[in-house]
Amino acid sequence: MVEAKHQLQLGRALTRWARYDLIALDEVGNVPLVEIDAEFLFQIIAERAEKAAVIVTTNLPFSEWTSVIPNARLCKALIDRITDRATIIETGAESYRFRRILEKRKGKNPATKT
Repeated sequence: MVEAKHQLQLGRALTRWARYDLIALDEVGNVPLVEIDAEFLFQIIAERAEKAAVIVTTNLPFSEWTSVIPNARLCKALIDRITDRATIIETGAESYRFRRILEKRKGKNPATKT
């Protein structure tokens, strides 16, 4: 989005994002967003509201999103857009990637083989 803005193609990029039936935003919160990135994320979510589906995955509770989105007002507005008419699924489970690594190690350990 930042690159599209620099190339004066932001409208075209937003139109392209709007055409998708579903957008999946995986692992939101792993990397802090600078203000402009957070604004673009909000713009995409806001334009899709009640028009098209968005899936957001994160390990952070909403109360910690301000550590990722620097502008508290924008953060609140983004969470409001994401949660409006949403189905929120909290798994509370450990990472499946971490579990898979542990299982691999257990399988490779000669002491555990029978």
